[in-house]
Amino acid sequence: MSSRIFQSIVLQMKDCSDRAIGVIDEQGTVLACNELAYIGEKWGNIPALLATEGENLVVSNGFTFKAMTGWNGQLDYAAFVRGEDEQAATMCAMATIALNGAKTYYEEKHDKATFVKNILSDNILLGDIYVRAKELHFVSEVPRVVVLVRQLGVPDVSAVDVMTNLYPDRQTDFVITLSETDVALVKQLSEHNDARDVYKIAQNIQETLLRELGIKTVVGMGTIVGHVRDLARSYKEAQVAIEVGKVFDTERSIINYENLGIGRLIYQLPTTLCEMFLQEVFKKNPIDALDQETLFTINKFFENNLNVSETARKLFVHRNTLVYRLEKIKKLTGLDLREFDDAITFKVALMVKKYLVSRGIES
Repeated sequence: MSSRIFQSIVLQMKDCSDRAIGVIDEQGTVLACNELAYIGEKWGNIPALLATEGENLVVSNGFTFKAMTGWNGQLDYAAFVRGEDEQAATMCAMATIALNGAKTYYEEKHDKATFVKNILSDNILLGDIYVRAKELHFVSEVPRVVVLVRQLGVPDVSAVDVMTNLYPDRQTDFVITLSETDVALVKQLSEHNDARDVYKIAQNIQETLLRELGIKTVVGMGTIVGHVRDLARSYKEAQVAIEVGKVFDTERSIINYENLGIGRLIYQLPTTLCEMFLQEVFKKNPIDALDQETLFTINKFFENNLNVSETARKLFVHRNTLVYRLEKIKKLTGLDLREFDDAITFKVALMVKKYLVSRGIES
């Protein structure tokens, strides 16, 4: 925080009062005052008094003080006014409001975490990203990735503190609250890091939150980007990873955007197009005509790479029994799952059906 901002405010107050008005830091050093002779003086006993009184006014050595707490609840600065009377108390309270307002504006304008959050939320123009990065001495061209952590069940605000403790370097790594359930980690990487390293980061976060807070989470991994301007893309990818994984890959709790496969394409299709596709594929009978046992057989067949013998072994049935079931499926749907093209069509159709169900569309 620049002392010039505080000095500008207190000098404007000089015309309103003949009293000394100023600001001290957490060590008791006078950073700004409308009476310049006080600047640089050290009042070492004041911070301890302010720490015990919290937000209450403190009177000492002919001055009235009021704390200006920082983001972590610790004393950052304090406003002071010369005098111990009611007028000094009123003026000190009003000065604190004005100085806090200037402090908040300055931090929002210059704080790196706010800058990163604005990028993720698309609240900053592309041209402004370059200007702001230069103002903040923010290194633009280094590998970074967005890891999105979504809490399941009742959210716990302490999750942010746990993640911050895991990655405490506030100059390179940023833990950002995006909603009641979502917290993003923007992690700076080295040139040799890859998706496997990002997965370990996601795993570390997930395991720590479960161990320390008992929170179950699902984690989405965006792709690694080389420039700060692309962080919004990595964040959106992490969001998509969670949403698509929720539909097509419910068994995994850490989902990498790069591994979503065809599910990512289906998720972006209009539901009307998906319904038309199912109607065209299943002309004879709708997909709902298949019972659970048949669907289980189909999924096992896919899991075993369309290998009839291996699938029969896994299902504990005779090979001819499985062939009979596949023939039955062919009669019902017109698709022979032993043929690669038909198998692909059927697999996509199953995924499209699952997508429509997730959207509340039963067709």
